[in-house]
Amino acid sequence: IEEGCVLFIGNPSDDYLYSVGGAVRLGETAEHAAEREVFEETGIRYEIDRLAVIHECFFTVSGGTECHEVCFYFLMKPKGMKMEGTAAYNSFGEREDMHWIPIDEIGKVRAFPAFLKDYVKETPEGIRHIVEDERL
Repeated sequence: IEEGCVLFIGNPSDDYLYSVGGAVRLGETAEHAAEREVFEETGIRYEIDRLAVIHECFFTVSGGTECHEVCFYFLMKPKGMKMEGTAAYNSFGEREDMHWIPIDEIGKVRAFPAFLKDYVKETPEGIRHIVEDERL
């Protein structure tokens, strides 16, 4: 979060934006993975402020496979201004671009995970545990 905006990533194939992040590598802590992924996707080195949300999501992918995803969302220490990063490429070779979305306009944007739209408006203290079941 910088200057009243939250950072999302987008690519030309998807009609929505998504949070910066990715998978943890074997032997890597969640904290190190978050800092690495932010740098890989933006070219900017941010440090972690604190763990903010543990998000569990149940969903079904094409072909009927049921999944249970567990994600850790960290607030990063602000740099005092919206940084312009470099373009990155996802695992499918598609270009990903940064989008700074004003918090007061976040409801107008299709972005995932959906809980972030409300979370960034209040940014509560402590760690929040959110469970969503998209199979329902």
